[in-house]
Amino acid sequence: MLKEVDSNTPASAAARFKASPATLVALGSLLFTGTLGRIAFGQSEPSATAPLSAETMAVHLKGKRQVATPAGNIEPAVTSAGVSSTFNSEQGPGPGPIGPGPGCNLFPAPAAVGAAVPLSYFGPSPSTVNPSLVGPVQLLNTGTVDAAHGTVTIPLYKGSLNGTKKTVWYILTDVSNQGVAQELGLNFSAKLGFASNAARTGNLDSNGNIVFDKGSVDFTPQRNIVPGPAGQEFPPKSSAPGAIGDKDYSPYVSITNAGGVIYNAPMIAFNVDASQINFPNGHVDYSKVHDQVVAIDPYNMTVTLNLINGFSFGRPVWYLSTEASIPLAAAIEHNTYAPLMDKLVLGNDDSFASPIERIFIATNGAESGQCDNPLRQGLSADLADGFRPNNVLGGIPTIALDYSPAWDAQLFEWTSQAIDKGFRGQVREEFQILTFVQDGLITGPGGGTFGSSGFSINCPIVQRLD
Repeated sequence: MLKEVDSNTPASAAARFKASPATLVALGSLLFTGTLGRIAFGQSEPSATAPLSAETMAVHLKGKRQVATPAGNIEPAVTSAGVSSTFNSEQGPGPGPIGPGPGCNLFPAPAAVGAAVPLSYFGPSPSTVNPSLVGPVQLLNTGTVDAAHGTVTIPLYKGSLNGTKKTVWYILTDVSNQGVAQELGLNFSAKLGFASNAARTGNLDSNGNIVFDKGSVDFTPQRNIVPGPAGQEFPPKSSAPGAIGDKDYSPYVSITNAGGVIYNAPMIAFNVDASQINFPNGHVDYSKVHDQVVAIDPYNMTVTLNLINGFSFGRPVWYLSTEASIPLAAAIEHNTYAPLMDKLVLGNDDSFASPIERIFIATNGAESGQCDNPLRQGLSADLADGFRPNNVLGGIPTIALDYSPAWDAQLFEWTSQAIDKGFRGQVREEFQILTFVQDGLITGPGGGTFGSSGFSINCPIVQRLD
C-alpha cells in the first residue's frame, strides 16, 4: 500500500517521481537494435549502436561516477520574475519550473483528482513497468531530480585544455554510443554521432576526464535583454548573453582515443580553481560559472542545475538548456553562446545523417494573465513575465526514436486571423503544430515560411513528467 499524501503539493508529487534506472537499458535495446532502428534511419544499423571493443569501453568506463546527490541544503535561486521589471537583466538561471500558476507549472495532477478513492489506492505508474507508458520517467540517470524545486544534481567533471593545461569544469548529459549511455547513465542519441562537424575533439585521461583540444568560455559578461513593446516583447530591442564561447567552443566533443564516440559535455566553469566556484548551498557567482547553475560543489564533484518546462508529443517534460548557436538565443535561454554549434547542418530533421531534432518555439503565444493563464506560451510571454516559454520538443527517449540534444529551432507565429477568431492557444506536440501550419493558422515569424530559423539550442532531456 502506498503512503497517502496531500495531492496538491510538489512534495507529494515527488512521491510519484520514481522510475527504475534500468528503464534506459530496456529502452535502448528496444529502440535502436534490430529492424526497428534500421528503418528509423533508412540505412543499415547506425555505427553508434555497434558494440565497442572491450578495451575501448574500458576507457569510457573510467568516466563513470556515482549517482550524484546534493551536498547540502540548497537555497533555491531567487527570481523577481512576475513581480519586477528587472528580471530580463538578472544573472543566473531564471525561475524554476514550479511556477505560481498553471501557465508556468506543468507538473501533472495526481491521479486521485476527481476520483472516489484516495491517492493511496493507486498503484505504481505504468511507466515503472514500461517507460513508454504513462507516468514519470527519469531519463538522465546520473543524478537526483528534486521535484519540489525543479532541479537536478549530477556529477561535475574536472578536465583540462590541451597545451595550456587550464581547468575545464564540465558535465556529461548525452552520448552517441548506446553501450556507453547504458553504462554511464547518460541519454543515448544516435543522431549525436552525426554532429562531428560541430564538435571539438579530445581524449579521455587515466581518470576518465576529458583533455579538450580547444575551446573556452568567458563567463564574465552580464546577461541583459531589453524587450520590445507590451504585447510584442519579442523580438527584443537589444540582447547580450551572459556567457560567450570562443570560435572553437561547442559542448559536443569527439573522443579521439576511445572510438570517436561523441559526448555532450557542456562547460560549467573555465580556468578557475575549486575555491573560486565552491557554492554548495547556492548563492552562486555567475561571473565564474554557467547561468543555469543553482549550486556547485567542486570538492564533492556535484553541480545542481535548473530545469525547464516543455512538452514532447503532448507529455510535459523537464530539460536543461546549456548552449545556443546565436547570441540572441543564448541571452533568452540564460545559457552560453557556442559559435562552433553554428556548423550543425539544420533543416533536415529525420533525414539520414541528420544530427538534429526539432524544437518549436512560439513568438506570439498567449501571454495575457501571465502565469495564471493556462494557455500561456511563447517568447513574448517569456520576456514579459520572466518565466520560460513552454517550448515543444520533438522526439525524446521513451516517446520516439530520433532524440538529439541538438535542437533545430523552428520559431512560429500565430496569424492575426487565428488570433482574431480566438484560435490561439497552447500547443503541446509536433504534429499539432505542423497541422496548424498546413491549415494556415501558424506561419514563420513575420508571416514568413515556416521551417528552420537557422540556429540551434543544446537542451539535454532530464525527466518525462508523465
